[in-house]
Amino acid sequence: MNEVDGASPLIVRARALHKSYATAAGSVSVLRGVDLEVLRGQTVAVAGESGSGKSTLLALLAGLDVPSSGELEVAGTNVAAAPEHALADFRSRSVGIVFQHFHLIRSLTALENVRLPLELRDGGDPSDRAHKALHAVGLGHRRDHFPAQLSGGECQRVAIARALVTEPALLLADEPTGNLDERTGRHVVDLLFALVEMATTTLVLVTHSAALAARCSRSLFLADGRLHEGTGAVAAARA
Repeated sequence: MNEVDGASPLIVRARALHKSYATAAGSVSVLRGVDLEVLRGQTVAVAGESGSGKSTLLALLAGLDVPSSGELEVAGTNVAAAPEHALADFRSRSVGIVFQHFHLIRSLTALENVRLPLELRDGGDPSDRAHKALHAVGLGHRRDHFPAQLSGGECQRVAIARALVTEPALLLADEPTGNLDERTGRHVVDLLFALVEMATTTLVLVTHSAALAARCSRSLFLADGRLHEGTGAVAAARA
């Protein structure tokens, strides 16, 4: 593997990645030999039919789940073999996640939601960084509002600020516009890509939107438990 300035140019490296779940009817195989390499700074879209395993793949990349077999290294961490305490440290320092349904804590203000990852990681009161993150998404004036007092687009912008406040090496987004109307979704996407470019963060997102996938430097399609690259592979996988 080539090295750039002492660090690998790869932020994600997966080999023969399998993930199965035990059910009452027996084992269900979701991922069946996924190979994936993502370079630092790339933006990658992962499309696929509902139930194809897109969210499972993101959960593995985030260290929220572990593969049944195969190799997985993300931001220099062997996610496939790391113990839970190491995965917790990896998640807090290397990964930011934006969910379709925001997953904001309803009892916390916008500022407190953004500040929470910093408090869990570093302790103390990192309010200055949280303020800057909220201002970056245009919501400094809504810092003391609770999620119930914010629109869907505002909640997603808070979620983006929370995901980026720790300056993660990898940002994962699961259908980031799926809960928004078209106009609000476009605004959120513009903001997301602008912030990712400014932070030189690697982005992997799951989407059903062809327009959103087209904004990324790479498009992948997940079918039959395997990843296919590019529009030609998408067409072949769907045929």
